[in-house]
Amino acid sequence: MAGYVGDVAIAYDRDLGHVLFEYYATDIARRTTGRSVRDVLEIAAGTGIVTRRLRDGLPKDALLTAIDISDSMMDVARAKFLPHEQVTFQIADAMALPFDDEAFDAVVCQFGVMFFDKDVGFSEAHRTLRRGGRYLFSVWDSRRYNPFASLAFEVMKQFFPSNPPQFLELPVSCFEIDPIKEALIRSGFARIGISVQRREYDIMDVVAFARGLVFSPVIEEIRERGEVEPEKIVEALAEALTKEYGSNPTRYPMQAILFEAEKP
Repeated sequence: MAGYVGDVAIAYDRDLGHVLFEYYATDIARRTTGRSVRDVLEIAAGTGIVTRRLRDGLPKDALLTAIDISDSMMDVARAKFLPHEQVTFQIADAMALPFDDEAFDAVVCQFGVMFFDKDVGFSEAHRTLRRGGRYLFSVWDSRRYNPFASLAFEVMKQFFPSNPPQFLELPVSCFEIDPIKEALIRSGFARIGISVQRREYDIMDVVAFARGLVFSPVIEEIRERGEVEPEKIVEALAEALTKEYGSNPTRYPMQAILFEAEKP
């Protein structure tokens, strides 16, 4: 997620994190730490939302390594930890993991698989896992179930009818389960479990949430077009969200797909 730089990384964590990511972070961390694990790798750790929950759930002597390709995102993540906590932050690519074979008991990736080549990324995760180790990752379901993509895209079309920004389509691009399952099998994984996770969140500040969506990497597409003030889009998106899902609070629905696989 290299587009999350500077203030975009801060807004992502502050305005989107608690709505879109915290519930799923708690769940994937619980599943990871529910078994005895000593060495854990988190891929596409971003601003450390999952990292924080993994560290809280792991034994104190367990080692946690968190990687991302965005230094700005990792700066936000680093600020969530004290110096003595056993977390190593590293800039690294999911498709070329700079770790030895069979280095980890678990590899975790929340909402990052959509941004890299799955065959390469899955093979790298498999290589770095010990036998019996688990790979846990989540992806967003289709735009039909995730208004942050579908509703935002409709609002963007109001402002840019001939060429709407496309970035928010990418996070919801991996909703087809069978191709992901087949890629896991090709990479050597077995005992694959898949669960669809429906969630509803009460958004108290819908304008902040809308601003977080607009000031994601999609802001670069908006600025390239140079035709519309971004805050106008924020206002329109907040209005669309409250119209569709109510206000005080806005009862916002979302849906993710969780994969759990094991290295035999």
